[in-house]
Amino acid sequence: MSRMQLHRKIKALTGLSASEFIRSQRLKLAAQLLKKSDINISQVGYSVGFNDSSYFAKCFKQTYHCTPTEYAKKQA
Repeated sequence: MSRMQLHRKIKALTGLSASEFIRSQRLKLAAQLLKKSDINISQVGYSVGFNDSSYFAKCFKQTYHCTPTEYAKKQA
């Protein structure tokens, strides 16, 4: 399967581009980590593949409508 075929298949199945799909999966994993562990917020972002903690926080807020810190406090 070529790269373009893979991108088209992901788009058809999820309605998201490949990068959007990957980002959504990373954010889901980050939310799980925030619920279950005491790892620092920046470390959670890095562990799920975000290289910039401010970008992680921005993406997280767009998806969950709160900052990672607020989310972690709600889950505690």
